[in-house]
Amino acid sequence: MVDTSVWSLALRRDEQPNSPELKILVKAIDSGEEIYSTGIILQELLQGFSGAKAAGAIIDRFSAIPMLIPDTADHIGAAEIRNKCRRKGVQIGTIDALIAQLSLRYKLSLLTADKHFKHMSKAVKLKLA
Repeated sequence: MVDTSVWSLALRRDEQPNSPELKILVKAIDSGEEIYSTGIILQELLQGFSGAKAAGAIIDRFSAIPMLIPDTADHIGAAEIRNKCRRKGVQIGTIDALIAQLSLRYKLSLLTADKHFKHMSKAVKLKLA
């Protein structure tokens, strides 16, 4: 378990029901820990599902999670993260850089099953769950 009760959520839509990340998430929810996400994660999840019923369920569940909204400084910081990673030989995507920036700005632990963040943490001091 991480040393903070505040989380940034970046799970993948193809996450298995018994994954360690989902177990951590359930435990955090059950214990009342603060959990945050961002609109781009919601968008990525919705793009991976088809049908109004699945989309409605995702939107309903995410409506209970406070959303972090990036500002201009976050986009600048994300570009700096991406450049820093590239200089250290770590290739990351624009969206992952923005998620990392938000986690750093708000001093959140990042709960993710995406291996890109593990590679990114070699160049940027992310707190990964």
